[in-house]
Amino acid sequence: MKKYILPALLVASLMVQSCSENYANGERIGLVTQFSRAGVIWKSWEGHLNLTQTGMNSSSNVPFDFSIDNDNERPELVKKIDSAAQFGWKVKLVYHETVGKNWFSNRGETNHFVSDVQVLDKNPVGSVFNGRSEEPVNGRVVDTIYVVIDKSKE
Repeated sequence: MKKYILPALLVASLMVQSCSENYANGERIGLVTQFSRAGVIWKSWEGHLNLTQTGMNSSSNVPFDFSIDNDNERPELVKKIDSAAQFGWKVKLVYHETVGKNWFSNRGETNHFVSDVQVLDKNPVGSVFNGRSEEPVNGRVVDTIYVVIDKSKE
């Protein structure tokens, strides 16, 4: 029995040391398509970002799910992300990723915690479609063009 204590302590020590608050830091650009308060025991703000590349939606990529850290929830950050989701704004989310610091999901459902948001484009066309606008919209939507690339016949 005693011969298992040292390896168990070694494994436990390695697990605790491998935990990191700032495992990765980064930025993601896209459109917030979902933002809500969720959770069974601990309620947190959870969101879904469709990433964009060169101004086009790239939903074929893996979407970016994020949380607002319950330990550092700022009302102005929540309000800005909620507005971006409602009005279809293109935003840049600044986040940090944790490893091993959110075992019970008490800080949020994901390990990607948003610390800042910057509005890149308020996209007035999105306001025309959803009927809500903070600012008056001048102009009109004339046509929508869809481009389909079929690589099966080359």
